[in-house]
Amino acid sequence: MGVPYAALVHEDRVHGSLYTDPAVFAEEMDRVFRRGWVFVGHESEIPAAGDWVARRIGLEPVLMTRDGSGAVHALANRCAHRGNRLCVRERGNAKAFQCAYHGWTFGLDGALRSVPFVSGFDGDRAALGLDRPGAVDSHRGFVFANISGDAGPLAAHLGSAGRALLDRLCDLSPTGALRFDAGWIGHRIDSNWKMWPESDNDGYHLDFVHASMLRAADSYYKETVVGGEKANASLAVDHGGGHVELDMRPSYKGELSWLGSARAKVSAYCDALTARLGAARAAAALHDGPPHAFIFPNLFLGELNIARIEPLGVGATVHHHTVVQFDGVDAAFNRRLLRQSEAALGPASFIVPDDAVVAERMQMSFAGATADSGNGGALGWIDLTRGRARETRGAGGSRVGHISDETTNRGFWRHYRQVMEARA
Repeated sequence: MGVPYAALVHEDRVHGSLYTDPAVFAEEMDRVFRRGWVFVGHESEIPAAGDWVARRIGLEPVLMTRDGSGAVHALANRCAHRGNRLCVRERGNAKAFQCAYHGWTFGLDGALRSVPFVSGFDGDRAALGLDRPGAVDSHRGFVFANISGDAGPLAAHLGSAGRALLDRLCDLSPTGALRFDAGWIGHRIDSNWKMWPESDNDGYHLDFVHASMLRAADSYYKETVVGGEKANASLAVDHGGGHVELDMRPSYKGELSWLGSARAKVSAYCDALTARLGAARAAAALHDGPPHAFIFPNLFLGELNIARIEPLGVGATVHHHTVVQFDGVDAAFNRRLLRQSEAALGPASFIVPDDAVVAERMQMSFAGATADSGNGGALGWIDLTRGRARETRGAGGSRVGHISDETTNRGFWRHYRQVMEARA
């Protein structure tokens, strides 16, 4: 008998065993991360032929590569001969990948190029290339992969709302292009991976978990997120498909609030954006800023930060993040973005370390939770009722609540249950 997801994921509560049950985790690695679309990386990370970065899709180690024709590939980081790890570093540039075990060599497209001592080799060279996902596709440079290859088009997975969130971020660049070349930082946290889509898109906790940040920094969060229901007009939005957003646009007092700056201080950037978009679109973009949103199952658009959620095990996750760098701006502007990112998400920052403490305490709290206790039992439930009664319907059928409501968490779990049941 499989995990009873219908009994564990309700509209207004979910059971704690979903964070701690190894059987749930094993099924997620198949149904969410093998049979669905997963964010892998950004094309700007491998700008030149031969560039590669090491990533994971669920528990599957992969390499994202660019070959001589400019095509981007996702390949298993595992020799097709005896399974040895091909690349142990995180990134590099190579003409080919040679296994350190028996010297088999593979091209940047994964094809088997050569085998030492060839007179004893009688295998099918064409069939012994590196394993690869069944489908790889991208939107505005964001590369996604679907290992099973049967998840349907990426465009359908993203939906119009997911594509619009990515477009909104990209269109803040004066050229429309982003760069992820400032490096990634990974926080290893002893918590289940699902706590991060929840925490990253929870507008209810800032007043409490991040109180020290609010006391120390003059953040725009003071006018957009914190202070209670009457202090701001920001929204929590469930766009469907597991894609959710904390929409702070209704609370911004003016353009560039999200940057904590004014047009006079970044006039070159504003002029360049206006030259590309025109005055009206540029003015709207400068007011709206980047999205604070989540693309199911592992991509967090944290305004000017990007995070990817990497599960390691049922109780261990790495929260990787990097800063967005705009193409077409001067070095000082991008350096400003980097400094802001370091303060928000870096090792000694205000946000991720605080969230990590709460996530690890939650993981410890549910250590004894089992699916049996949720199956009609009264123990170990998480309440998600906040704001349920005042949700409204927005564009495209989205569900909209106040930013302090649990609309985003309900949206994540609603889609999670659908995936886990439909792909059983």
